[in-house]
Amino acid sequence: QQYMVCTRVMAHLAVPVLLLSFSLLCCSSPSRTRKAISPIQAGAEDDDVKSQIEKLWQEVHLLKEKQALQTGKTPNIYMMENGDLRNYARRSAPGSSEFWIGVSDIVKEGQYVDVNSLPVSYFNWDRSKKQPTGTKRESCVALSVAAQGKWQDEVCRSLKKYICEFVIP
Repeated sequence: QQYMVCTRVMAHLAVPVLLLSFSLLCCSSPSRTRKAISPIQAGAEDDDVKSQIEKLWQEVHLLKEKQALQTGKTPNIYMMENGDLRNYARRSAPGSSEFWIGVSDIVKEGQYVDVNSLPVSYFNWDRSKKQPTGTKRESCVALSVAAQGKWQDEVCRSLKKYICEFVIP
């Protein structure tokens, strides 16, 4: 088994999605004649395009998050020796303090499953911080290097590195 910190899991998908989105924004309403546009109209259109691009960028991040949770095989990551995993994370990404491990209770609050929707039977919660907090807002599990590899439930949209497991034959 080989483990790695995945920092660019969806980079290949993000660029085509952004290019396609931008081309749709630019070419979605073709006209046969050119009209003179006042600077005020141009500014409003620029703001509208920027707003649409921002929304698309947020959607790309959501897609990246969803696919990253499904890409790596992670059912054994949280079951392996937690200290080894913490040490690996510390060596692989110095300066990063928390890593997603592919465990969440998004479907049903309090019922943690891995990326394959299999129930999780091993837990390593950071009890000093009263984890898990039990709120619906915090549904994804992160390993905290600072807390000696203990787990914390976090907001799933938080930007963190992933720890992925790959089986190399």
